[in-house]
Amino acid sequence: MQGLYAAGSDRPELASVRVGFMPLADCAPLVMASVLGFDEQYGLRLVLEKQHSWSSMRDRLTSGELHAAQALYGLLYGLQMGVGGAPRDMAVLMNLNQNGQSIVLSRALAAAGVRDGAALAALMAAQPRRYTFAHTFPTGNHAMWLCYWLAAAGIDPMAGTTLVTVPPAQMAANLEAGHMDGFCAGEPWSRRAVCEASGVLAAHSGEVWPDHPGKALGARADFAARHPNTCRALVACLLEAARWLDASPANREAAAEVLASPAYVNAGSDVLRACLLPRRSGAPGLRFFGDGAATFPWLSDGMWFLTQQRRWGLLREDPDYLAVARAVNHVDLYREAAALAGVALPGGVVRSSTLMDGRVWDGSDPAAYAASFAIHQREAVAWSA
Repeated sequence: MQGLYAAGSDRPELASVRVGFMPLADCAPLVMASVLGFDEQYGLRLVLEKQHSWSSMRDRLTSGELHAAQALYGLLYGLQMGVGGAPRDMAVLMNLNQNGQSIVLSRALAAAGVRDGAALAALMAAQPRRYTFAHTFPTGNHAMWLCYWLAAAGIDPMAGTTLVTVPPAQMAANLEAGHMDGFCAGEPWSRRAVCEASGVLAAHSGEVWPDHPGKALGARADFAARHPNTCRALVACLLEAARWLDASPANREAAAEVLASPAYVNAGSDVLRACLLPRRSGAPGLRFFGDGAATFPWLSDGMWFLTQQRRWGLLREDPDYLAVARAVNHVDLYREAAALAGVALPGGVVRSSTLMDGRVWDGSDPAAYAASFAIHQREAVAWSA
């Protein structure tokens, strides 16, 4: 990369960037970009700061303590729309991964023969009580996968369950203690619950939506506006890391060893290898690069989270879905970073996907899509963080 910024005008405005991450398997691009020196190739130094809850990550990102963060896609859109607080203009700079979360049910449910959504619905009808399920943040990915999965089985998550927020690393312990009937969280914490026999796997998130958006690289919009060269270099170095992660199983194994450190995920390298290496079961596993398809900030991905936030009462009315996605997802900046890193670009800015219930999502009519679900709560409701 010698001479990359020879003219000087496009050199990063900041020499170091404070980036928040959560102890999850999908923080791998951030960690490996730092460990392998991809950041230095683009004139940056990543200062990684470990967080322990999404609410803390949100607060430090919006206050400016963090320049950027590995963030729940839906969290960024919730901030943009002012869900639970004043609106904040946010930026999705790139997608950091696809897939990589799971829904886990308690041992007690498994003992009653519950291993999937249909069996859960049957048990809840036969043995009515208030069933409790945990996610990691009200507007976030895990809450939306959990609600979608429950509703696809005919269970109204707003009327038939109690939804609670629990930090990802605390999920397995709370399930073991009997505080919940199930949860949705990112790897390796769902896998740890299964390995420690505190719960059973009900579904991979990739079965809810194959190759769904995972975490995003998020920043405040004003930071991106003031530091475009820094953001461009940051995206470029993370594209290098994503490409490296997807290049070979050996690279994934090496990443598992690094992530196992207490400084990062603080989990067994064997568990992390199982999370990072390609699955043989056919369920979509963690995808970091996919020749640029996994990292592209698809406008349709952002709009999908808005449709679900509208579906579940987090938004009182339909926004201008496309306008919001265009404002939040910094596609032009991503394209410039991809050119720096030599990464291919897709032909458009939306994609088509088929979810677990057979519905096709392509971003063409988001208001109709949001209104099309038989199970919904379109009146405003309170979700506690």
